[in-house]
Amino acid sequence: MKRLTFDVLVVGAGPAGLAAAVSAAHHGISVGLIDDNPAPGGQIWRGGPDYATSAQAKYWFERANASPLTMLSRSRVIAPLESGALLVETSSGACKVRFEKLILAPGARERFLPFPGWTLPGVMGAGGLQALVKGGLPIAGKRVVIAGTGPLLLAVAAYLKSKGAQIRLIAEQTSWAQLGSFAAHLLRYPNYIRQAGNLGWSLLGVPFRASCWITRAHGTDRLEAVTVRQHNTIVTEECDYVACGFGLVPNIELPAALCCKIVDEIVRVDDWQQTDLEGVYCAGEATGIGGLELSLAEGQIAGLAATGQMDAAHNIFPARQRARQFAALLADSFALRPELRTLAEADTVVCRCEDVQYNVVKQHANWRSAKLHTRCGMGPCQGRVCGAATAFLFGWTQDSVRPPITAARIASLIKVSEDSHHQSKEQQHES
Repeated sequence: MKRLTFDVLVVGAGPAGLAAAVSAAHHGISVGLIDDNPAPGGQIWRGGPDYATSAQAKYWFERANASPLTMLSRSRVIAPLESGALLVETSSGACKVRFEKLILAPGARERFLPFPGWTLPGVMGAGGLQALVKGGLPIAGKRVVIAGTGPLLLAVAAYLKSKGAQIRLIAEQTSWAQLGSFAAHLLRYPNYIRQAGNLGWSLLGVPFRASCWITRAHGTDRLEAVTVRQHNTIVTEECDYVACGFGLVPNIELPAALCCKIVDEIVRVDDWQQTDLEGVYCAGEATGIGGLELSLAEGQIAGLAATGQMDAAHNIFPARQRARQFAALLADSFALRPELRTLAEADTVVCRCEDVQYNVVKQHANWRSAKLHTRCGMGPCQGRVCGAATAFLFGWTQDSVRPPITAARIASLIKVSEDSHHQSKEQQHES
């Protein structure tokens, strides 16, 4: 099995990982950057430098291109091996990657909440639909309803509209009072005011409702319409797609597999972004959902601290603190309302992989019990969808992560077994 060794290994090439790798890469330091996408950028700067539109994205891509780092694209971490090594699956097979310092930047995924009809083709995550359109899905002339919470809804709506979609409705579950308070606090963040103004201008004429949320999707073979509720008013809107965005969930599977300390479903780090494991750092959404600016600040601090550039890392602390304050404002302003816990009906599917319904899942006291008795969370996504849903619905937490962390080829696992057997024989021979 092929082996690679780096002084610093960064897992995840989104903004946090990119900033970490660039900050760590300087003369005499070997830096590896692993990501399962064809190009760096993560979900925020999807597609890599060829598709970068913002000056900020171009800046970091240019720095990465000029940095002495090794990019392992289309590669994913399957499991931790012995101390200081990870099993990585590439397009050409399994690979053992060794490191002195490790920086984790696994990012986040969309949170999905079950409601009647949410498994119909045409019901998607807000970011998921945007990614598909960026990948070539025809959206011009299609009727789209966007529902959920947070500024992401506006960003997705503006993008889809620019591609010719008919945005029939933006349903924001938070109240006008909370939105007003959020807007008032934006006065402290001029950059965000400009962004909000640009989004508002691009969405002129698009219906927007606060204290409004989706209750049901209708259709036979695919989505035909959705029903939304606003106070006591119920409206059904015909559409081709509905894009739901109920916030993000940190990807903590790899940190958990490495036994990093996790509290309240986020990885705990110190001021230098180091976890409770010596030499293992974490940056970005896995340490708490905070957005682009926080991810970039944390990534820089992690990369600088991992390579002993403590003064330079300390200079980023104020930027990180400002970004954390804005993240806290977002979390308070767009907290999910309790009514969303009542959307699922008895026969609503909660675990899509194993087709487990709500009335079956709710009979159990915790995640482990539901998993053992119903197979909830044991399908291909390994609980990444239903785990986050049951966390919101019932307050459950997933209590263990076992390798492989993500789907892997049998051939990769066989190579690991063969490699371990070979190492064992060598050790016996030496002794």
